[in-house]
Amino acid sequence: MNYEHLGLGIPEILLPREGIDLTKWAVVACDQYTSQPEYWERVRRRVGSHPSTFHLILPEAYLEQSDPLRETKRINACMNEYLSAGVLVSPGPGFILVERTLARGPVRRGLVAALDLECYDYCSGSRSLIRATEGTVVDRLPPRMKIRKNAPLETPHIMVLIDDPEKTVIEPLFAGNPEKIYDFDLMEHSGHIRGYHVGEKKSLDAVARALERLADPAAFEDRYGIQDRDVLLYAMGDGNHSLAAAKEIWEGLKHASPDRKAVMDHPARYALVELVNLHDDSLVFEPIHRVVFNTDTVRLLHAMESFFTAQGSSFSVKKYASQDEFTVFPGAEPGAHRISFVSGHDCGTVTITNPRLTLEAGTLQSFLDAYLSSAGTSKVDYIHGDDTVTDLASKPGAVGFFLPAIPKHDFFRTIVADGVLPRKTFSMGHADEKRFYLECRKITR
Repeated sequence: MNYEHLGLGIPEILLPREGIDLTKWAVVACDQYTSQPEYWERVRRRVGSHPSTFHLILPEAYLEQSDPLRETKRINACMNEYLSAGVLVSPGPGFILVERTLARGPVRRGLVAALDLECYDYCSGSRSLIRATEGTVVDRLPPRMKIRKNAPLETPHIMVLIDDPEKTVIEPLFAGNPEKIYDFDLMEHSGHIRGYHVGEKKSLDAVARALERLADPAAFEDRYGIQDRDVLLYAMGDGNHSLAAAKEIWEGLKHASPDRKAVMDHPARYALVELVNLHDDSLVFEPIHRVVFNTDTVRLLHAMESFFTAQGSSFSVKKYASQDEFTVFPGAEPGAHRISFVSGHDCGTVTITNPRLTLEAGTLQSFLDAYLSSAGTSKVDYIHGDDTVTDLASKPGAVGFFLPAIPKHDFFRTIVADGVLPRKTFSMGHADEKRFYLECRKITR
């Protein structure tokens, strides 16, 4: 069976050889804990010189203090060393079926596979089979592109969603008694993970047939109540900027090749991802909050008022005398967006009436983009978890904003109908529930 029409590839996945400490090998996505460098310092100390994906990535918490060229050379050299020393071995072509027990108890199931970058377009207005779900910040691509450009390996933290309410693609594979190839605890109290190799053609074809049913144009139109729209089969969950960087590298390689036909077989045409069913019981859409650093609360709120009133919206601030009166998520108000904030000992709610945008995240982000462009040293970080926002915003010169979650069951329909969401609108779980780097794949010939 040919899988190209589904944007699907059967990868040759590489895993650490027997005897390597997998708890030290696997580390969380590089874009987590960016304002908590102490987390990454604990990881660094724990890993030491042992084989680890920590040595194959650059945590974003270190971006501002690192030399990108030196780090890129170090990462590529480590990848080549792992390949030449036999650190990585292959169980054979196929998928990896993943069973991740989260620290809070739920079990998330996924399927590590290769997706065809020819079927992916991250630009706004894309109608490709694989699509971004939030705005892509082009300025964030160069550091990732530098690392991937000459890298012999990829190791993914990318999670891509499929909308499979009947659970026909991933879940039936567990009934086939697949071969277990890893089973270990993740570091930093992040739960447990098991992986199973899926290499039999019968199982691979079953996955493809189930995806074909999801991608059937008539079924697609019926499912979302739309017409004349191209099929969306794969929607980005986590790691869009990493996939976008892979896309850019592939496009550059393709256009530089003197033999356009031969280059289409290049392994860089594909990217390794974990497919996750939107309807997996464990999958919860968490909001992504904002914390602004190096600012003044009074000046920032005044700037917010000026920004929104200039748009024709009305703006008001309600401050609370004590934390007992404060609520992170205030009740809804028709025709308005209400967003809570904390700063030092202050807490309150801003209300924007008649906002121009649909979601609170878009409303807040539109202001922050304008504010940060003219606010000197002020900067923003995107935070998972209410307590982390409160902790960071208690520091001098910091203001934290809380945003609500979006309903996951309307997710695909929203993307199909309205296009990409504002950037950093949602998160699939807390930081410790993000994908850990584990599987690898060669992306050079």
